Amino acid sequence: MYLHLGHKTVINSKKIIGIFDIDTATVSKRTREFLNKNEKKNNIILVSEEIPLSFVVCDDKKIYFSPVSSTTLHKRSEENFKQVK
Repeated sequence: MYLHLGHKTVINSKKIIGIFDIDTATVSKRTREFLNKNEKKNNIILVSEEIPLSFVVCDDKKIYFSPVSSTTLHKRSEENFKQVK
């Protein structure tokens, strides 16, 4: 299944490692270092020009910054999972 991250971006949900809230996750120094390192490697993808509310880490080393809240993305991913069953 696929997960719509906002704007015109859709990713394969099998590639998702984690969905994180920007405000709570970036409190950690390690998370900020992780994001900074990946920004230098050009692994960050901005889904839209809107303020990001969440980020999604994928197994292909890409990190998507989404204007959709982590709660909404999580609910969408659960809905996709239920449809597969």
